[in-house]
Amino acid sequence: MPLAGSFVKLEVLPKAIYNKQLAEVDFYETFFAGCTIWANELEKIVESAQRLASDFGINAIDALHVAAAISINSDELITTEKPGKPMHRVTQIKVISIYQ
Repeated sequence: MPLAGSFVKLEVLPKAIYNKQLAEVDFYETFFAGCTIWANELEKIVESAQRLASDFGINAIDALHVAAAISINSDELITTEKPGKPMHRVTQIKVISIYQ
């Protein structure tokens, strides 16, 4: 079941649109249209991200991604962040890098 957060959509879709990468835009729009669960509780997510950033030394957008995933009870978060990055210190969710 596809899960998503608005932060991911904001991070990937506008750049593809701006650069006129139509195949990529189509891929993202298709993916996001199929997502059945969205992390939408913004205030809760931001509060959680603040704690995560403080506890684990995570940068702002990564903390928001992690907090969003936690807020919808995801089992894992798949990221392009390399395994040595602070995001991987989080203990509340399994963080998996596509760079192994």
